[in-house]
Amino acid sequence: MQLRALIYFNELARHGSMRRAAEKLGIAPTAISRQIENLEYHFGAPLVERDPTGIRLTAAGELLAARSARTLRELDHVRTLIDDLKGLRAGRVTVYASGAAASGLLVPALADFSASYPEVRFEVVVASVGRTMQALVEGEADLAVTLFTPPEAETFVRCRVAIDHAAVMAPSHPLARLDAIGPRDLLAHPVAMPDAAFGVRQALDGQMREAGLPPLDPVFTTGALEIQLELARRGRAVLVLPPFSVRRDGAAGTLVARPFRDLRIRTHLDLSHREDRPLSFAAAKLVGVLEQHMPGFRAPPGV
Repeated sequence: MQLRALIYFNELARHGSMRRAAEKLGIAPTAISRQIENLEYHFGAPLVERDPTGIRLTAAGELLAARSARTLRELDHVRTLIDDLKGLRAGRVTVYASGAAASGLLVPALADFSASYPEVRFEVVVASVGRTMQALVEGEADLAVTLFTPPEAETFVRCRVAIDHAAVMAPSHPLARLDAIGPRDLLAHPVAMPDAAFGVRQALDGQMREAGLPPLDPVFTTGALEIQLELARRGRAVLVLPPFSVRRDGAAGTLVARPFRDLRIRTHLDLSHREDRPLSFAAAKLVGVLEQHMPGFRAPPGV
């Protein structure tokens, strides 16, 4: 069985179409067909079924697709490490991050890093913390920057700082006149928040229950940070975010952050990588830059 056959099969599984996979690989569809036939002969089982809508994987094909994708990612990682041994200072780093962490921490760090290492290429994926940790474990991500990080045996937290959330709103919003925002203030005004799968929503709903208050009923439910921010800028919603995620808006005077009263939404900002997977040169250098940026987000002593 050749590596080329696995690469072709993996593209076919991703696209579900012989034609689209061939276009992606820059080859003829017949070349993919031959390699799929080789794989089916090797495994002694059909891997794909053809129908009028395209290609459908069999049960054996689904199993091979899941395992081969991870194998190919690991081989790419090995190639990067070998390039490091040869003294090449380029490569690619894939970072998964939550929206708030991406805008407040990751973007400034990447800008600094890219100025020093212009040959490095980056893939940045904004996702939920659950999807981010899955990507880290499965080798899709080199690094993860997350809030409300669940414990994961296969990952290593390289750097962690305490983070408190605040209420964020437009300067013209009625709550902006207050020094601190209480839970009943949130109940009295439109709020934009992610759904219950997100840690910040779970933490806030839990504290509302402990206070004997009903859970929030957000007018806007979205995990897209930019949508939340634009709603707040227009004065249509109050947000619950770490203040560092709105520093630029604060400097521009388009948003303000107010601390909570009788609420504490505290978590950690974590920089993680897989414990058993050596970091490439580029990923290790980026870790160093992120660690330099992260101390500035630490909660004040005694908070």
